[in-house]
Amino acid sequence: MLTAILTGLGLSMDAVAVSISSGMSVTPLRPAHALKMALSFGAFQAVMPVLGYACGLTVRDWMSAVDHWIAFAFLGWIGGHMLVTAWQAAPDTEITSNPFSLKTLLALSLATSIDAWAVGLTFSLLEIPLLMAVAIIGTITFLLCYPAVWLGARLGAVASCSARCIGGLFLIGIGVKILIEHLT
Repeated sequence: MLTAILTGLGLSMDAVAVSISSGMSVTPLRPAHALKMALSFGAFQAVMPVLGYACGLTVRDWMSAVDHWIAFAFLGWIGGHMLVTAWQAAPDTEITSNPFSLKTLLALSLATSIDAWAVGLTFSLLEIPLLMAVAIIGTITFLLCYPAVWLGARLGAVASCSARCIGGLFLIGIGVKILIEHLT
């Protein structure tokens, strides 16, 4: 359960960062904007691990000897990528399209949940209970993204970089934890 909670926190940070940035881009911000974004991000973060899990089931038997290394590599790569993109992002980058339009919102939801697919794959390799994990991940994402949209309307671009950095560090930490557990 702790792994699912920490994974949910780590995975949601990209979506939180986008929520903050999106909140900064729309005036006036309405409750419907925040609700639409939080629901979309939460749903995608819950569905993508299921898809990754399904892919993982097809290869689980022959990969069990190296699953912890795969989990470590996936989570380390995803977390590292989040850190690199956070450091490279220009702090004054502006969003030019409406992030709350259906087309843009779906694209953002998919983009912020691709790492959740990889996590679902590792969940299948480690035989983590899927339903509990996706419920936790989706709920955490929703609960963090809703206020993040409002926070974005009040803060500056610095918060989005911090959120991505925290998310990347969480995922790297989870990868290290998995590797240590399987090696000891």
